[in-house]
Amino acid sequence: MAWIVLVISGVLEAVWATALGKSNGFSRPLPTVVFGVALVLSMAGLAYALRTLPVGTGYAVWVGIGAVLTAAYGMAFEGESASVVKVLLLAGIVGCVIGLKLAH
Repeated sequence: MAWIVLVISGVLEAVWATALGKSNGFSRPLPTVVFGVALVLSMAGLAYALRTLPVGTGYAVWVGIGAVLTAAYGMAFEGESASVVKVLLLAGIVGCVIGLKLAH
């Protein structure tokens, strides 16, 4: 169960990071509310998962999921540059996250 909660929390990390960018310094109400809710839920899920998972593994997986999804969203929807090298590097992060799960 901790792994499922951790993955969902990693997805919520990408949500709050994206909403933070869209909040324009907290001047736009809807993205600011999305940021706050996603941040609290993401941290609560991470805290729950770290009750049974090692902190280093849990945090690395959480950050990896959030980073990959945030970067992918930026490339797909925000006009950030995409290249084969960037996609391969993001795939490498995904591989490392999977490796951490398998090594646990």
